[in-house]
Amino acid sequence: MVISFVGAGNVATHLAQALKAHGHQIAGVWSRTEASARALAQRVQCPYTTEISQLNTDVDVVFFCVKDCCLEDLARQVNTSALCIHTAGSMPLEALPQKRRGVLYPMQTFSKQRAVDFTQIPIFLEAEDEEERKMLWQLASNLSKNVTFLTSQQRAALHLAAVFACNFANRCFDIASELLEAQGLSFQSMLPLIDETVNKVHTLSPRQAQTGPAIRWDENVMQKHLDRLEGRNKEIYELMSQSIHKRANE
Repeated sequence: MVISFVGAGNVATHLAQALKAHGHQIAGVWSRTEASARALAQRVQCPYTTEISQLNTDVDVVFFCVKDCCLEDLARQVNTSALCIHTAGSMPLEALPQKRRGVLYPMQTFSKQRAVDFTQIPIFLEAEDEEERKMLWQLASNLSKNVTFLTSQQRAALHLAAVFACNFANRCFDIASELLEAQGLSFQSMLPLIDETVNKVHTLSPRQAQTGPAIRWDENVMQKHLDRLEGRNKEIYELMSQSIHKRANE
C-alpha cells in the first residue's frame, strides 16, 4: 500500500519503518517541527512537510500518529478518500471525521533510539465496514503475530491498564534510580530484581506475585523507609503501601 503519516514521533517512526520493511511505500510525512519530519523522512526515504495541506493524501492509507489532544483538529484538516487510521489507545474511532476510518493501536512503549520487534507487539484494531476491517487486518498481520479487533471502550480500558503496567511502573524505576544515585549506587543492581518481578507474572497473577513489607504491614521497616523519603516520593510510598496491603486482605 501507499501510505502517508501525520506525525513523526516515536510511534510514527517505528510504524513507518516497519511498514516500509514489509514492502509498503511511504509517500509523505508531516510534522509541526521540520527536524522531526526530516528525520523520519530520511529513514523511510520520502518527502516531508510542515504544512499539512501539502501532505500527499492521494494514497491508500493516512496514519495519524499524534498527541490525543491534537488528533481531532488535525484530522479535520485532511481531506482524502484514503483509509484514515489513528494509533491512539485512548481515543475513540469517531475522533476521525472521515468516512473511511479505522484504528490500529500497537500496545508497546516506543522510543526512537531503541529498536522493537513488531512481530511480538499486540496490535488492536477497530473499523466499521468490512472493507476497512480487511485493510486493517492486512496491514497489522504484516507486522505482528498478535492482532485483535476491539471496541473503542475495550481499547480505552486496555490503554489505562497499560499506563499502570508501563508508565507508572517506569516512574517507580526512576524513583529507585534517584535514591540509588544519591548514595553513589548504580541502578544496574535493580535489573535482576526487575527481571524476576516481570518474569513471575508470566506464570503467576500479579496479586499472587506481590511481596514486600506492605503486604505484611511491617511497620518497623516501612517507617524506616518513610524517614528517608520526602515530598512526592513519600506520598507515593504511603499510597502504594496502603493499596498493596488493602488488596492483599480483600
